[in-house]
Amino acid sequence: MLSVAPLRLGKKEHRLVNRKKKLLSGLDVSVAAGAEIGALCRPIVTRSEGTIYYIDHASTEELREKYRDDPNVDVNDLVDVDAVWGRQSLFEALGGKQVDYVIASHVVEHVPDLIGWFDELNAILQPEGQIRLVIPDKRFTFDLMRQESRLSDILAAYVAKARIPQTQAIIDHILNVRRDVHAGELWNGMKSLGSQAHTLADAISTAQDAIANGTYHDVHCWVFTPTSFARICGQLAESGLLQMACVNFFDTARNELEFQVHLQRCPDRKRAVESWQKMERAAVADDPRDNGPRYRFRLSSAPRNLYYLARRLRQRAR
Repeated sequence: MLSVAPLRLGKKEHRLVNRKKKLLSGLDVSVAAGAEIGALCRPIVTRSEGTIYYIDHASTEELREKYRDDPNVDVNDLVDVDAVWGRQSLFEALGGKQVDYVIASHVVEHVPDLIGWFDELNAILQPEGQIRLVIPDKRFTFDLMRQESRLSDILAAYVAKARIPQTQAIIDHILNVRRDVHAGELWNGMKSLGSQAHTLADAISTAQDAIANGTYHDVHCWVFTPTSFARICGQLAESGLLQMACVNFFDTARNELEFQVHLQRCPDRKRAVESWQKMERAAVADDPRDNGPRYRFRLSSAPRNLYYLARRLRQRAR
């Protein structure tokens, strides 16, 4: 059953503890076997806490080389990768092992084929296994100027069995991603829209390289809000393309830029669809935009008394 948990903002270190607590809620990692995708140097679950398999797109040595000049990655603390997921299926990469849970923090937005990705995760899960996702909320990230992902694009990537980001996703990301975007400023109603990060020529040349050479360019293939993610998952579940239900949802906290969704294998299509509908309603009912940047953007030019009048009217209408 879906439970909607309120989020509270604390100090930075408390937020990190609280984030992990929510992500692992209901799991006993000391006895369950899990997999974590893209842990790099900051694993959610360490080997000292339980059985965990680290999955990435490259070996530890290759990751060390890739990130050696990245100030955000301590290459000396990279986890030892257990399975390289690329040309072979995830089930093959793990040597046929199955796990009780999978953790993927800021990963789902990068995968070229969303439906195929969920299918491969499903294949390594135990019958009641779960996927724990942390997803960036586009309204408070460098994706804020991009349109929310469409079901048609997700289906097109699935039909194409995409192994690299599709042309449309590459161009949309490079054209519209922004520099210097700050979630706190957006939450406080400031027009922190950042600046254009790349040029039209960058978008064209990168897309041409992907087409001509099959080069994998790491972009955000998908752009979500809690509402749009729930709606798309509901549509996929209704068509039988996603056999998973939403069992927990943590909405985007004030001054934060991510939300959490916990999924569980669910062959019952009706129950799965209802769970996503419930998440969508919960996200709408507790939409951070009610007291956040979008409404403030619309009303910021109005006189202060009109702003507060409009805010009271919105509250009465609930």
